[in-house]
Amino acid sequence: MSGSPTPLVLGTFSPSVLLRTARRTGVLDRHGLAVEERPVPSSPAQFAALEAGSLDAALTSPDNVVAYRFLPGNPLGSTRDVRIVSAVDRGLGLALYAGPGPDGSAAGLEGIAALRGQVVGVDVAASGFAFALFEILGRAGLRRDDYELAELGSTPKRLDALLEGRCAATMLNAGNDLKADDAGLVRLADVTSVAAPYLGTVLAVQGEPTPAVRSLAAALVETGEAVRSDPSARAAALAEAEATGLAAHLAQRYVDGLLDPDHGLVEGGIVDAASLASVVDLRRRHLPPEVAALLDGAGDPAYGLVDDGFRAKG
Repeated sequence: MSGSPTPLVLGTFSPSVLLRTARRTGVLDRHGLAVEERPVPSSPAQFAALEAGSLDAALTSPDNVVAYRFLPGNPLGSTRDVRIVSAVDRGLGLALYAGPGPDGSAAGLEGIAALRGQVVGVDVAASGFAFALFEILGRAGLRRDDYELAELGSTPKRLDALLEGRCAATMLNAGNDLKADDAGLVRLADVTSVAAPYLGTVLAVQGEPTPAVRSLAAALVETGEAVRSDPSARAAALAEAEATGLAAHLAQRYVDGLLDPDHGLVEGGIVDAASLASVVDLRRRHLPPEVAALLDGAGDPAYGLVDDGFRAKG
């Protein structure tokens, strides 16, 4: 593409291997984009930056977009015209992790029940991963007053807190789960045990998506298709996974996970009604009825939450 590339600033919680692969393989260049990946400490900080214009777009949970679009009681205290541009992945291994018990192991409901009275870490208490955590713990018989909730920020920060013993359990994904596996932490439950199909990450904006943001969505989809079909693109993804700090064996697991239809990249970037409804329903189940009513219709991709370009039709 001729001319100077269009700059974009993209807010992320964890390093995006997909974005970095798009850069390494020349896909961003072909789309005329120069994307700066800027880490954000939490979802409120991410959406405040979108509103301020210091971020052009964000890789975030679709639940965050739901909260800031429909619920005035969100952490920033008001709704705004945020929307999903395209789907990216189905959670990238999102699961509840805990430190090992005295015997070095914990599994299933018995392991989750052992979290009674413990500190459990979340990004913020009103975030998508938090609602998945509440549902997992609730199905194991733990009410919200059976454990102490600690707001610890982004996923890498929560992994550090778990490793340092500042919380007993938290939700991890996007390579942080693999580091937890390697450190001997215990995977108690997968998000798909309470919400399936699941939608983990989306590309989101405030206001109408610019042509450059729509080009980024197309570039991410193109890169995902290449990782599925082209060994050289998979090798690039492997190199970028290692560059984020994953050991070689974990980087290979990460790339394999990108290809998993239940947890990995969303084919075509399409936001489908079933996946969006899973996310919305998780939040609805943990809100007072009068607040949950504000989400009526939010799970329908045609309700204004999803930009036309990657919205499932029919």
